[in-house]
Amino acid sequence: MTTLQSVPALGTHPASGSLPSRAETREQLSKATYDLLVIGGGILGISTAWHAAQSGLRVALVDAGDFAGATSSASSKLLHGGLRYLQTGAVKLVAENHFERRAVSRQVAPHLANPLTFYLPVYKGGPHGAAKLGAGVFAYSALSAFGDGVGHLLSPAKAAQDVPELRTDNLKAVAVYGDDQMNDARMALMTVRAAVDAGATVLNHAEVTGLRFTRGRVTGAELKDRTSGDEFGVTARLVLNATGPWVDHLRKMEDPNAAPSIRLSKGAHLVLKRTSPWKAALATPIDKYRITFALPWEDMLLLGTTDEEYEGDPGQVEVTEKDTAQILDEAAFSIRDQQLSRDLITYAFAGLRVLPGGPGDTSKAKRETVVTEGRGGMLSVAGGKWTTFRHIGRTVMKKLEQLPGHPLGEDYEPVSTLPKRLPLPGIANPNAVAHRLLVDGPAPGPRMAADTAKHLATHYGSLSFDIARMANENPELARRIHPDAPEIWAQVAYARDHEWAETADDVLRRRTTLTIRGLATDEVRADVERMLKK
Repeated sequence: MTTLQSVPALGTHPASGSLPSRAETREQLSKATYDLLVIGGGILGISTAWHAAQSGLRVALVDAGDFAGATSSASSKLLHGGLRYLQTGAVKLVAENHFERRAVSRQVAPHLANPLTFYLPVYKGGPHGAAKLGAGVFAYSALSAFGDGVGHLLSPAKAAQDVPELRTDNLKAVAVYGDDQMNDARMALMTVRAAVDAGATVLNHAEVTGLRFTRGRVTGAELKDRTSGDEFGVTARLVLNATGPWVDHLRKMEDPNAAPSIRLSKGAHLVLKRTSPWKAALATPIDKYRITFALPWEDMLLLGTTDEEYEGDPGQVEVTEKDTAQILDEAAFSIRDQQLSRDLITYAFAGLRVLPGGPGDTSKAKRETVVTEGRGGMLSVAGGKWTTFRHIGRTVMKKLEQLPGHPLGEDYEPVSTLPKRLPLPGIANPNAVAHRLLVDGPAPGPRMAADTAKHLATHYGSLSFDIARMANENPELARRIHPDAPEIWAQVAYARDHEWAETADDVLRRRTTLTIRGLATDEVRADVERMLKK
C-alpha cells in the first residue's frame, strides 16, 4: 500500500496563498473588535457568517471542533423539497424548499450538488396507494415547475432494471420524482471559504470557555485553542450562538437560569458497499409519516434514517446496535437481503436534529429555526434544514438587523440588497472540469485516473486545478492515499494549507471520503498525521 514513510519531504512546502497560521489568526481575533462573533461552525453559523461578511460587517467565526464536525456532516446528504410535507398541506413550504434546492444545485454550487432520481415503491398492503403517490409526486414536481421532469408512475419491471436490488415481491408500482444530493461536509467547507473570501476571520478547534460581559451585555467570548492550549479572547458588538445541539449549554453561560429552548432527535445512517449499480435512489414509506432512504452516494449506498428523541450528551451521540437493526429492517421492505449484509457496512454515523422544545413525536415535529434573545443580548439560533441553509443565513441576518438599538450599527449593506445567488468557490461544470483534468495531465508523467478526476471535479470544482498542479509538480502527491479510493495525497496537503485541516479526522472524515469508505486504516491515519505536522 502507498505510504509516506519513504518520502519524508513530501508536502513540506505550503503552496502560495496558504492560510495564515493559527497563531496569526488567534492574534487577529484577540486584537480586533468584531461587529459579529458567530460561535458554532455548523452550516447555520457558517451561512450566517457568510451573509454577514457579504454585508460588509467585520465577522469572526469559531467552533470548538471542526467546521461541520457534528450534525452538519451527519445528514442524509439531500437537498430536497420535502415530499412528506405535502401530507400536512405545507404546499408553500415545499415550493420554497424547491426554490432553494434548485438555486443551490443549478446556480450556487452545481459543482457540489447533483440531481438524483427517486423511486418510491408501492407495495401491496403498504401505507399509501399507487394513485395517491402518483398524484403526490406529480404535485411535488409541479411545485418545482417541472424542472426535474414530471412526477409519474413506473412499472416494477422498469424500476428493477435501474435498481437491481429492488425487492419486487408484491410491488404494485413505483412513483418517480427528482431531488438533489451532495457531500454535506464539502458543501459546508466551501461555504466557509466563501465567508473568508468575503472577509470573515475563522478558527476551528477553538472552544468557548466563557463569555465576556460589558455592563450586563454579552460582548465577546473567552476561548482556548484545542490544538495548542493557548487561551485568548474575542470582543464583538454582538454574539450569535449557533452551536446546534449545544445551544442551551451556551445560553446557560449567559444566564444560569435560562430555560431549555430545544429538544434533540437522533438520526442514524449506515454506509454500505454496493453489490450492483444503482441508477436511482429508493424512498420507501414505512408508515404514514416516515420514509426510509437508500441513496447511491460516493460510489456507496447510504441507508437511513432513524428519528427518536435524544437526551444524552450531544458529543457522545453514536449509532447503536438498535439503530443498525432498525435501519436494516426498514431497508428490507424494499431491498434484497444480499445488499443488506452486515459485512457490507463500511461506516455508521449519527447526527442530532435540533427541534423546538415541546411535547409530541419528534418525527412529526416541524423542522423550523428557533431564535431566542438572552438576558445579556446574545442571540441564539438553532434548527432548520440543510436545503435552506442560504435562506436561514439571510433570515438570521434580517433578525440581527432589526434588533432594538441596532447593535450592529448602520454602516453595512442590508441582507436584502445582497446578490440572491452568489456562487460558492470553485463553481464550474464538473463534467468539463473532469474532462480537462484528464486531458491536461503532465506531459511526461501518467495521466490522472478517471475516478480521481471525477472525484476532484465534484468535490472542488475549478479548484481541482490547484490540486492537479500540486500533483504535477510533485509526483508523490499524485499517488492514491489508499488503492481502493479515488483520493490522492495532494488533497491532504491542500486540506492542510487551504482548508483548515488540523487532525486526521478533519482530513479523512470531512475533506475526503476515506473514513466513510472504511479505508481510514491505522497506516493511512499515521501517514496523514505526518503530513499535517509538516
